[in-house]
Amino acid sequence: MLQKGTKAPYFEGHDENGNLVRLSDFAGKKLVLYFYPKDSTPGCTAEACDLRDNYQRFLALGYQVLGVSRDSAASHQRFIAKYSLPFHLIADTELTILKAYEAWGEKKMYGKVTEGTLRTTYVIDENGIIIDAIGKVDTKNHTAQIL
Repeated sequence: MLQKGTKAPYFEGHDENGNLVRLSDFAGKKLVLYFYPKDSTPGCTAEACDLRDNYQRFLALGYQVLGVSRDSAASHQRFIAKYSLPFHLIADTELTILKAYEAWGEKKMYGKVTEGTLRTTYVIDENGIIIDAIGKVDTKNHTAQIL
């Protein structure tokens, strides 16, 4: 994982609507940048819905929320529509952002070692500095971990 106090790696990617999203778009704002394995799976849905249910709290505190997974834009559109997510999701199909943020690597599932998305959240301040890095995400209570 990237460490607190380090500069957040620059990124750019396309959201569910094909719009280009860059780290620089969030200059002067706090950003919750969360990486998750797959749209519409139980843990990822719980995490997204917890962030959705607390979205107004994030906005009131000056935070923007942005999700990243390797799913396609079309998959993100379905996920957003199904669960009424109020924030954008980047389709990182080439794994560029996932790797830059050390959110891609080896993980164990059911005793088997595979490569995949490491559920990780970074909180980035107004100056592009990582002020928190969460690697052990509680999907149902993620907002409490962040705030």
